[in-house]
This record gives sequence, structure tokens and C-alpha cells, in this order.
Amino acid sequence: MRSLGTAIGAGVLLVVLAACATSTPVGPGNSGPTLTTSAEPTSPTTQEPEFESAVPPGGQEVPKDRIDASSVPEGNPTTTWTEGDGSVLGVIAQEAGCGKASVEIAEQNAQVVKVVLVETTPLDQQVCTMDIRYPPLTAKLDAPLGDRTVVLTTRQDQK
Repeated sequence: MRSLGTAIGAGVLLVVLAACATSTPVGPGNSGPTLTTSAEPTSPTTQEPEFESAVPPGGQEVPKDRIDASSVPEGNPTTTWTEGDGSVLGVIAQEAGCGKASVEIAEQNAQVVKVVLVETTPLDQQVCTMDIRYPPLTAKLDAPLGDRTVVLTTRQDQK
């Protein structure tokens, strides 16, 4: 009786192993799927993150040649637009985890509008998610943007 149980157990094990086996032969010419671990990116990372609607309906995107984003870290969004008569300036900011994004108009003159994208994080240690968000933000200008250049900078604050 004991040998019958062993035979049945071995048969069941054989059926399970056969069900889990792959139909692709593994050998010198076919080693199955390959996992590549490389520090090199597989696609260019110089593109801005994709957004469902970077510029809201009714907004007018500011031409790239009128945006100075040389102080913005690589990979951060630089999409900028105006709304209404041009006196509302919109930007896509970046925030992560417990951070909260805001926008400040640092300076306005006849040639430029200096915009600071601020990410404020809490002073106290918290458990935060590891996600990155790209909220659209707006700020009121003293006068319509017109042909002025938008100068974008970033700042990290803690509260």
C-alpha cells in the first residue's frame, strides 16, 4: 500500500512539473528571456514628462524662444502659458511625496517676468509616497505678458 501512495505521489508531481514546463527549449542557442540591467537609459530622457493637457483650454502657450529655463533642473517641466488677456501666467510645476508646489512672481519689468517654482516639504519627518506630480499653477501678472521673456527658476523650502 505504501508503494502505491509513493507511485501516485510521483505521478502527480510529474503532471505538475509537466504543466509548469515551457515549450521553448533551453539550450546554448536559446536561453529564454533575458533581463538586461544597465545604467544606460533605453530611451532618451531629455523629453519633458507627458501630460494629459499641458496647456488648458483657452490658454496660449508661451513660445519656447521666450522662456529661459536654464536654471530649472533637467527633466523638470517648463511648459508655460497665458490665460485671458495675457495677465494670468500658467506653469506646470513638479512636486513629490509630501511636497507641495507653488508659484511666485519674483520680478516683473518691461523685458522679463521672473517666476520661481517652489516645492515646500514638511520640516518634521513623515512617511510620504514616492510619487511625482505635475500640477498646473497660475499667477496674476501686473500687466499682460506680451513679448516679455519668462525666466523660470526653482527653490526648495521647508515648513
